[in-house]
Amino acid sequence: MLTQPTLPSRPRQLLLSNAADAGVSRSVLPGGIRVVTERVPGVRSASIGVWVGVGSRDEDPAVAGAAHFLEHLLFKATPTRSALEINQSLEAVGGELNAFTSKEHTCFYAHVIDEDLAMAIDVVSDVVLRGLCREADVDLERQVVLEELAMRDDDFEDLVGDALLEALFGSDAIGRPIIGTEDTVMSMGQEALHTFHVQRYTPEKMVIAVAGNIEHDEVVRLITAAFADSIDPDIEPAPVRAGERDLVTKPGTTVIHRKSEQTHLAIGAQAFGRHDLRHRWPLAVLNTVIGGGLSSRLFQEIRETRGLAYSVYSGVDTFSDTGTFSVYAGCQPEHVAEVAGLIRDVLSDVALNGITESECSRAKGSLRGGLVLGLEDSSSRMNRIGRSELNYGKHHSVSSVLERIADVTPEQVAEVARIVLSRPFALAVVGPYKKKSQVPAELRALAGQGFLPG
Repeated sequence: MLTQPTLPSRPRQLLLSNAADAGVSRSVLPGGIRVVTERVPGVRSASIGVWVGVGSRDEDPAVAGAAHFLEHLLFKATPTRSALEINQSLEAVGGELNAFTSKEHTCFYAHVIDEDLAMAIDVVSDVVLRGLCREADVDLERQVVLEELAMRDDDFEDLVGDALLEALFGSDAIGRPIIGTEDTVMSMGQEALHTFHVQRYTPEKMVIAVAGNIEHDEVVRLITAAFADSIDPDIEPAPVRAGERDLVTKPGTTVIHRKSEQTHLAIGAQAFGRHDLRHRWPLAVLNTVIGGGLSSRLFQEIRETRGLAYSVYSGVDTFSDTGTFSVYAGCQPEHVAEVAGLIRDVLSDVALNGITESECSRAKGSLRGGLVLGLEDSSSRMNRIGRSELNYGKHHSVSSVLERIADVTPEQVAEVARIVLSRPFALAVVGPYKKKSQVPAELRALAGQGFLPG
């Protein structure tokens, strides 16, 4: 049973009463721990996430994949719980316990009935702070990660996505796969993983986000109890990851040979970092029009009108200092040239002529509906406030975001299209090609240039 601990010296709890969302509260605890909560009326659930500002781009090349490896490893044991006991704690109450790793952060989370929140906070914090890196567990979990790598290699859509980032960003850490490589996973030992854990997973780099049928003051009490032994009151919160970096790359082409029935292709160019708020929503509208839904230009031209592909879409990834705009398609090899030509035509037309008023209106409606409908449960709310706190250090109300989307004009989208689509694109291909020269010329022509004619 959790009890109220004695606070460390110089308690610096700060409750921000001016949070942009009416139900969002934020406190900064001694040691730099940020606690952000959102009360969601009408639900009986609660979600807790411990967000750590450490991801795959923070790794040295020799330990590429360490954050993801550690995500697996910390669940194996703590000083007071075995792996079975960790899992049984949540399963016994019908809850969910999991984690994920990204380029710039890692999140350990649980979703439970509201009355089990105290237990969930205790378990998740125990795993993050005190998960053991035992030699036997490292060797055991290494094989699990290798199986995950093999699974990624068998999923050609995922494989071509990783290959595209490598083709776009080259040797920069952001271009490396989150999961690492077989070589780095095989070479990482217990000491390297333990060092990565104790040096990087420190409270000042953490945001604890909780949403659901909860009370902020009670959450703060529970977090204070769970983190009491790890708090250094003289440490300030880690700053928000900066977005000021001139990342210059030379986009290339990556071809991975597989005996597949389809050719999987992805092209992409650098876009904007998440701190570039001017371009964020116009880019989202552009992406929706080009390939973000069933009425998008790519889907209509390639699948609906000609039936050349089952899956075709565009996407946007956003990091602190850069981002990507990309297009994916999977089709039979004999259709690659035609699909490549259609992708070129769609992107060139948008780059030159922008989008129509009706396309802009439909895309904004899609984005606004998706945002609101995606926040119907406590897990989604927890994810939103956790990411906002870690990435920006502040929060915007849903209504203010909806207003930003509504304010996007076709002219703003056209400006973003001219910027992004004129940049050189990288190309990644997974399919029955043993060397680049075997890839159809129409597809190879998509790489190394932009799509703004003239």
